[in-house]
Amino acid sequence: MITLQDIFGQDQAVGTLLRAYRADRLPHGMIFAGRVGVGKATAARGLATLFLCESPKGERPCGKCDSCVLMSVGNQDGSSNHPDFHVIYRQLIRLEKSESKARDLPVNVIREFLIGPASRSSVKGRGKVFVIEEADLMNPQAQNALLKTLEEPPGRTLLILITDQPDCLLPTIRSRCQIVRFASLDEKVVQRELEKRKIAKQPAGEAADLSEGSLGLALRWIEDGVVESARELLKQVDGLVDGRPPAIDLQDFFKKAADAYAEKQLERDNKSSKDQATKEGLGLYLRLAATRLRQHLPDVSGDAELAESCCAGIDAITRAEGYLDSNVNVPLTLQQLAVSLEQQLVRA
Repeated sequence: MITLQDIFGQDQAVGTLLRAYRADRLPHGMIFAGRVGVGKATAARGLATLFLCESPKGERPCGKCDSCVLMSVGNQDGSSNHPDFHVIYRQLIRLEKSESKARDLPVNVIREFLIGPASRSSVKGRGKVFVIEEADLMNPQAQNALLKTLEEPPGRTLLILITDQPDCLLPTIRSRCQIVRFASLDEKVVQRELEKRKIAKQPAGEAADLSEGSLGLALRWIEDGVVESARELLKQVDGLVDGRPPAIDLQDFFKKAADAYAEKQLERDNKSSKDQATKEGLGLYLRLAATRLRQHLPDVSGDAELAESCCAGIDAITRAEGYLDSNVNVPLTLQQLAVSLEQQLVRA
């Protein structure tokens, strides 16, 4: 059974929740905002366990009542067998449209899985908790449909919106919720937790560094082979900054790495959009390359020409990201990027 006391590295967020619980002033609407993989969903489940417990012991659930027993048995999608704990996620659209690619969180999912159940009495009599994952993916119709329930939830109800992009939520949604911010984890904490999971020290350290404080991303990137591909990419970026031409075809690298990333996503969800997953993979590796160039800037600050070339390389990556978002031809975009990086940096 997950409790709020199990959440590590988020003392401020957990403290905010516990103080509100002690004072019996938990907001009925909350936005858990922070990077992917820093504990937001786990905290939401821990708070739900405490909120729904029939005999809480101070700030901890009892662990023995029917509610706690039901919350302790989790499903793969993050939900539980508890009839008053509801996890809403975009793939629920497939219960209605089996072939849907589930790119966003549509209004009919919000109506069927949140607004409808919220209007009914709780089964266990302690209230209801609704957790919306990737809440920023709600389309405007879905967000507008949610407003009344957020403003006047029936009975003892908690609505928790989880997002890494709170600014994508409508102002009317944000104004009806309390934002609880979750910080990025310390890199050493991420590495320690990875090593606890029997991951070797070197890949654990690389994953902790790449994920920039996200244990969830670090775990996924190790599993998906991103860490190995990133190691090769960063080696080439370092070589470019040192003035050496890349030892590999960068255009080919980006394509193969993105395709491999997409295949891993399709293994998890065979109804995902391969094109969308490939674009996500490209975006990931482009961001890693740009971050590496930014990390070099303090070291090359004494060389004005090289510093300018690094900035030009970052600009080239940013343009490539924009082209991909605008659905410009992918091979052409990658070819242009590879040429730009080599021209700017090797010449410098």
